Amino acid sequence: MDSVVVMLNGKARPCIEVCEACGEWFVRVVEEDQELTRSFEMESLALAYAEGQRRRLGLAEFTRL
Repeated sequence: MDSVVVMLNGKARPCIEVCEACGEWFVRVVEEDQELTRSFEMESLALAYAEGQRRRLGLAEFTRL
């Protein structure tokens, strides 16, 4: 995934991104000092995972790229 991470006080601002590439769905979760990317075969599973992470991090939304 090619995206821009916004820095806040020297740390990455939490965000969640979802995109599709080559038939796979990817969810990228960025926290203060961590970045995790998970792949899913089904869009519905990727979106459910992204929604769970959004709630866990207390974010208003996630980004579909």
